[in-house]
Parts: sequence; structure tokens; C-alpha cells
Amino acid sequence: MKTLLLDTHALLWWLLDGAELSKTAREAIGEGTHRILVSAASAWEIATKHRLGKLPEAEYLVRELPRLLRAERFEPLPMKLEHALAAGRLPGPHRDPFDRMLMAQAELEKAQIVTCDPIFREYGMSICW
Repeated sequence: MKTLLLDTHALLWWLLDGAELSKTAREAIGEGTHRILVSAASAWEIATKHRLGKLPEAEYLVRELPRLLRAERFEPLPMKLEHALAAGRLPGPHRDPFDRMLMAQAELEKAQIVTCDPIFREYGMSICW
């Protein structure tokens, strides 16, 4: 059994049935035998972008995310002190705190990240896309 950590866009595209989600990613998420993690950082990112008007379609997701994750059998992944320290120690100029947290969590939780964002490959992360 693989452990997959969904990047925020992959989570959104899964929950909203977005065509942008790759066939490989859709099959891996839907297979039913993998452990699927959703970081608290993704919830924070979705709520922040919705509040700022960058994600107006996410009102329902912000309100119902815990229930939706349970229905999908996705596991919420809290941000732990160890995750925060690892995210802060990551090298390089990438400044996005959400991406840095996901990278640290993936490394510490031994998870493959479901993402189309090329920055994760630059940091040597294992990608499912």
C-alpha cells in the first residue's frame, strides 16, 4: 500500500471532479488500496484563497471539508512541530509556505505527492501524476 499526499490543487480537482486531474492521479486516488493524506496546510490554503476571493467556488468546501474527507476515506494530516521545522529547514528560494509544508510532510510521512507542480520535482520529491 502506497501513501499519497494530495497537493491542494489535486484535492480540489478530485472533490470538484475537475478534468485537470491526470488519469494516473485519478486512478491512484480512486483505487481504494492507497492511504490518502490531506494536509491541514491544504485546508488552510483553500480557506485563505477563498477569503481573498481567489477561489470563490470553494465556499462549500471550506464549510464541509471535514465531512467530505471522511466520505472519501481521506486522512487529515495535522501540521506537527517536526513538519514545521523540516519545512523551515528546506533549502532553496521557493517561498510558498503551503508547498514547503507539503514537501516536509511528504518526506517525514514517506508519502508520494499527487501534484502537477514542477517545483516538487526540483526538491527531489516522489511524484504521482
